[in-house]
Amino acid sequence: MAELASLVQRLEVAVGRLEAMSGPGGSAGGSDGGAVSAYVERFDEIVKGPLAEYLSLSQKIGGDVQKHAEMMKQGFATERLLLIKASTSQKPSDAVLTTLLQPVSSVIQQVQAFREQNRSSPLFNHLSAVSESVPALGWVAMAPKPGPYVKEMQDAATFYTNRVLKDYKDKDKVHVDWVKAYISIWTALQHYIKEHHTTGLTWSKTGAVASAGAAPHSAPAGGPPPPPPGPPPPADLSGPAGGSGDAGADNRNALFASLNKGSDITRGLKHVSDDQKTHKNPNLRSQGAPVRSGPKPFASSATRPAASATPTRTLPPVLELEGKKWKVENHEGAQNLVISDTELKQVVYAFKCNKSTLQVKGKINSITLDNCKKMGLVFDDVVGIVEIINCKDVKVQVMGKVPTISINKTDGCHVYLSQDSLKCEIISAKSSEMNVLVPNKDGEFTEIPVPEQFKTVWDGKSYLTDQQPHQLTLTLYTEIQTFPLLLYQPITA
Repeated sequence: MAELASLVQRLEVAVGRLEAMSGPGGSAGGSDGGAVSAYVERFDEIVKGPLAEYLSLSQKIGGDVQKHAEMMKQGFATERLLLIKASTSQKPSDAVLTTLLQPVSSVIQQVQAFREQNRSSPLFNHLSAVSESVPALGWVAMAPKPGPYVKEMQDAATFYTNRVLKDYKDKDKVHVDWVKAYISIWTALQHYIKEHHTTGLTWSKTGAVASAGAAPHSAPAGGPPPPPPGPPPPADLSGPAGGSGDAGADNRNALFASLNKGSDITRGLKHVSDDQKTHKNPNLRSQGAPVRSGPKPFASSATRPAASATPTRTLPPVLELEGKKWKVENHEGAQNLVISDTELKQVVYAFKCNKSTLQVKGKINSITLDNCKKMGLVFDDVVGIVEIINCKDVKVQVMGKVPTISINKTDGCHVYLSQDSLKCEIISAKSSEMNVLVPNKDGEFTEIPVPEQFKTVWDGKSYLTDQQPHQLTLTLYTEIQTFPLLLYQPITA
């Protein structure tokens, strides 16, 4: 029965492959001579159309724009391989899916890192337009609305493409055409998603469940791929190969005979007298334990294989203006995050940023740090409020003025005030290890702890509450010193 079930499963896999290539959802002739599904062919039209035009114009511009375009080309090639796998495989578990999405995520990070490494480039607006919108390639991980997500990423690029149009509108038509070609990529991708992946990446309903192995390749021209190999031959239970099988039969008969003895099976064991038992003979307890010659019952931690941790889904970092809100999300170890083109009506929202530093220039409405760890924030002026929520080990430096700073559910917060912001109100709740550092005349800072404990006593008529500031321990001071600071000295923009 097991062999029959294995054979049926292999036949189902073979049928699934044939249906993916020639059924209603597939095509027998891909654009590159291989057998790919209909929606992969439709994706190839984007590659050969808007993407090819963008690559051609990027080559004419040259320099950093051309290098950036080569990375984008690699990103679309990587995504195409994922689409091929999805068209021939069933949707895998979240852990396997995260592994399959990793190549696309790596390209996104590479494109964004290139922009950050070339902030002095004369073509920085071109690089920024691509960097702000490249997370659109992550639509394959979005559900149930991947199309609107791509639209949001396209809108994020508009801020910088408008700058390119402003700079080159009357100077160089190539740059204007470059903007149109690049925007058309995401417009075409939205139509493609609406047609084939409305609620998320479409996986095959037949075939094997996708694995995290090597990426699929298109089948060579000249016919479908060969059928899967047949089931393994049945195990030989009759005895050694080439023998008559009598030895194997004798061994089985001996085993069954031993099992049928019942309680008599222990009759052949050797009797142990009391003088040979450790718990009844004190002389044996005084002797050393016998040396174990066999394998140890448990391997040491050094030799024990590490448990395979389930990979977590990593979201691409975001630094973009969405309407009136600057979104700063999922940055890890980014020490040069800067928001410079600010307006009074705008707000900044930083979420899940670790070991990073954000500088906000100009006057802005409000700033919020949410769920950040070891985060540094430097800003000029805020007319509303600065909120720190659910954070740990954050440092905030005020260069200009701020009326209110709110600290909520945060462990470890250091606020560096400027001379103009000494009248700032500090509101705290459910937080610990809070310190406000006030500038002196000599440029140094005086550290003042914010109360986190309260003592309440009865005075005969009502309860009176006394604030108890916390004590800054040496351990905490060591952590402060090891954190990469740009905050002990005032920062000039």
